[in-house]
Amino acid sequence: MIRVDHAGEYGAMRIYEGQLAVLGRRPRDRKAASAIRRMAAQEARHLERFEKLVNEREVRPTALSPVWQVAGFALGAATALLGVKAAMACTASVEEVIDEHYARQIERLAGDPELKAAVTKFRAEEIEHRNEALAHGATEAPRYRLLSESIKAGCRLAIRLSEKI
Repeated sequence: MIRVDHAGEYGAMRIYEGQLAVLGRRPRDRKAASAIRRMAAQEARHLERFEKLVNEREVRPTALSPVWQVAGFALGAATALLGVKAAMACTASVEEVIDEHYARQIERLAGDPELKAAVTKFRAEEIEHRNEALAHGATEAPRYRLLSESIKAGCRLAIRLSEKI
């Protein structure tokens, strides 16, 4: 569980870095870039917490980290190149999958109140990110349904792979 969450938070950071590499340079996208920076700051705290848990509990990180490093940045940059609404559609889609993922984990964490509290807090923040992305016009992205479903399928695959590898 910790390995997968660590990988997911790492991937989220890379997505935001990719989005900011594109949107952070364009004055017309200043408002969206500011929102992404706020979300990325929260993700950095999530990643920091999971890195601590990986070390404390001697959890082996996923061997796929190099893949998530490249794939996350590429996804973020590619959607940002399509425009702010596509970048926000990416964020909303990823956060929807993470919300579902964390909800399932919370149900199984009765015996670990410390981890349950952290995952519960992070889930609430992921929901905030999704809502903020929706407020920035995520559903108005061209081909939103196709883009969203593709990203969600990729996220679900990344979760399954990180559980095993």
